[in-house]
Amino acid sequence: MTTRISKGYQRIDMVKMKNARNLQVTFSKRRAGLFNKASELCTLCGAEIVIVVFSLGDKGVFSFGYPSINTEAGIREINTKLMNLEGVLQMKKNRGESLREIRKRVNGVWWESPMEELNLFQLQHLKKALEILKQKVEKEEQMVNNNAFPFQTLRSARTPPNCTR
Repeated sequence: MTTRISKGYQRIDMVKMKNARNLQVTFSKRRAGLFNKASELCTLCGAEIVIVVFSLGDKGVFSFGYPSINTEAGIREINTKLMNLEGVLQMKKNRGESLREIRKRVNGVWWESPMEELNLFQLQHLKKALEILKQKVEKEEQMVNNNAFPFQTLRSARTPPNCTR
């Protein structure tokens, strides 16, 4: 009986492979192994993991995620929307508080408030309110000018249209 003499474990230098076919096969095997180890880590430790691997070939991008990559992206998107809405809510609260302070100072007659006592934020809101009020007044004025006087002259208002003098 002949026994085989093996060289045992030998260290292999980590250098990029030259052969494209061998490179792709090794990539596929190592990628699958990496994803398996990540899955085991998630199962054993309850860790949340996201791995994104870019292939050098024309295969593209590979990803692994626990609980899911799509879930992670959805959570980030929802968190971003929540932060934006919280910012808007805080701005609205500040605006309401500012307007309450202005009304309280002048007993409801906000246009008579002393401008020197208002801060920049309150002045900006006052300006916006005045611009809105101006637009409403201009709109009402336009409606009055167009519809209020259907008769062109005072005489035509007193004389019926079919009568002649």
